[in-house]
Amino acid sequence: MLNWQDIDTVLLDMDGTLLDLHFDNYFWLQYLPEKYASTQNISLDDSKEALRQRYQSQSGKLNWYCLDFWGKELALDILELKRDIRHLIAFRPHTEHFLKHLEANNKKRILLTNAHPDSLQLKLEHTQLHEYLDVIHSSHHFNKPKEDQQFWPAFLKKEHLDISRTLLIDDSIAVLDNAREFGFQHLLTIGQPDSQQAPKSNENYKTIHCFTHITPNTGDSLPVQKPASQ
Repeated sequence: MLNWQDIDTVLLDMDGTLLDLHFDNYFWLQYLPEKYASTQNISLDDSKEALRQRYQSQSGKLNWYCLDFWGKELALDILELKRDIRHLIAFRPHTEHFLKHLEANNKKRILLTNAHPDSLQLKLEHTQLHEYLDVIHSSHHFNKPKEDQQFWPAFLKKEHLDISRTLLIDDSIAVLDNAREFGFQHLLTIGQPDSQQAPKSNENYKTIHCFTHITPNTGDSLPVQKPASQ
């Protein structure tokens, strides 16, 4: 699927790519609606519908990912609520193994996430993900989400990459569409970003379900480990 000789840098999304999206889906679609229903004294169904409409109004905007925005909008401490269920934050299968192999093969590993810096920090603290990365960026530092065409020029002023030799892995089709329009050639998506939901299919991008399918071989320096038998 990949010729690693053509790739120098790997841009990696966090939620749904390196980390299981179950934490985020459960938080925004179940846990937060429960807390909002309690504070507003409304039913859970009414809470879910009210939040759905608010989410939809911010879709594709940086506010959708902004804990400060939602904290003011809902009068709740979003970060503290996330801490309540931080035990659900988890790596997707073979993530650490894959990132170690990238390092062993001299590939630059850049985390590029839409997550708010506070949410990012919470997940780094819980997983120690930063130990497997060379550079970490939140789109909040560029004032545009990755779905926005203005994002890439701002990002490339900070990171001087040859996009023809850069692989982007992201579970968001909107992000991949934007990157392809900008000129990225090496693009992959994730087949099952949420371990508690059914795998997704996509006809526009090559899809991986496990990082072992694309892990570069490093020979004797770091041998590829076979998945444990079921």
